[in-house]
Amino acid sequence: MPTATERPARSTPRSRLSRTFSDPVLRGLTTAVGFSSLGRGAFFSLTVIYFTTKVGLSAAEVALVLTAANALGLVASVAAGHLADHVSARRMQVAFTLCQGAALAAYALASDFTSVLIMASLVSISERSANSARSAIIARAFTGQARVSSRAILRTMTNVGIALGSSAAAVPLLLNTSDAFRVAIVTAGVFVLLSATQVARLPRRVDAVPAQTNTAQPGATPAGDEAEAAAPSSSARSPYRDVRYLAVTALTGIFAMQFVVAEVGIPQWITQHTHLPTVLVSVLLVTNTLLVIGLQIPLSRGSDDVGKAGRLSLFSGVLMAAACGAYALGATGPLWFGVVAMLIGLVAHTFAEILSSAAGWGLSFELADQRRAGAYQGVFSTGISLATMLAPAVVTFTALSHGAAGWGVLAAIFLACAAALWLIARRAARETPVVAG
Repeated sequence: MPTATERPARSTPRSRLSRTFSDPVLRGLTTAVGFSSLGRGAFFSLTVIYFTTKVGLSAAEVALVLTAANALGLVASVAAGHLADHVSARRMQVAFTLCQGAALAAYALASDFTSVLIMASLVSISERSANSARSAIIARAFTGQARVSSRAILRTMTNVGIALGSSAAAVPLLLNTSDAFRVAIVTAGVFVLLSATQVARLPRRVDAVPAQTNTAQPGATPAGDEAEAAAPSSSARSPYRDVRYLAVTALTGIFAMQFVVAEVGIPQWITQHTHLPTVLVSVLLVTNTLLVIGLQIPLSRGSDDVGKAGRLSLFSGVLMAAACGAYALGATGPLWFGVVAMLIGLVAHTFAEILSSAAGWGLSFELADQRRAGAYQGVFSTGISLATMLAPAVVTFTALSHGAAGWGVLAAIFLACAAALWLIARRAARETPVVAG
């Protein structure tokens, strides 16, 4: 029997966290995301109020600005993904993050519709482009489970930063003066600018682009910090000709409507279609944030396996369908019943969010041709971007317009998308040998 000195040290959450952040790439990306999400959290909490009460835009003008900016950001994310396969993704992310921070701070100078539209467009283009470059960095710097784990860690840090930034935004909201808003907006921009300094310090190995075959372990990169970006091999597959990857992108994008259900659908459902107290909206959003922060990392483990990612997708669909049913029940029965139904729906929804995100990351990395990681990740991001643009209308014309029947339609959509993703993943997992892309 081994002695105490021969026994392996017990793995604790603290030790696992320490090992995780020993990687300079993940440490740098996490710090950068922490700074940027603090700024974004503060800014997003003030945006609409600042536009309408301080700049003087109408609700229709705000909607037009956000729609146009999102559309430009969608195009930019695809273009940036392709560009990241030919130039340094690290330098790209630094440049676009600097542009984003400057544009955010410049909102303090906005005085009319045109200036707000220009700033919003610059912010959206630079933010989406930086995200595409970051996805390319992750695809090249890590392999297998490490890719999914890094995305889970970054998403957790994003939630923490946004929560803290949103809390800080309470100060200008309480003061409710134009100067207070402008100071907060400039500060938010400065935090985003600070995140660029962390990206600039990443090892140069994250710039490397696999240039030959794709037979090595997915995501492997040349060793050393001196590897420079290289053009992808001419034999690399185009993501636009990869029917399976396009299908995964589309289905994942449709399922991503669940984010809009939480951010837009639930608040309007509670305030306009139920007799539940408005404060329940805040309770639900805080609960969602805390669950994501606490569970995203552990529940993402193993989703780099294509077969498991497919099963997680299917389970997410079942959970999301159940959540839609619970939300519909929230408008029925006595007050206590409605509150309980909404809380049950929110918990099921949050687990669906966590598991579907992990599954999406796994499929997006493992089914891509790593020789064109930037292009593939740029294409994948379009699915969620399109959902962000179109989902508010879908949620409005289903659940918010037709009540329980509309919630039933949404449940069927989520379940159908999840089942299709499961079938695609199961077939991909059976391929011999399993090829990334």
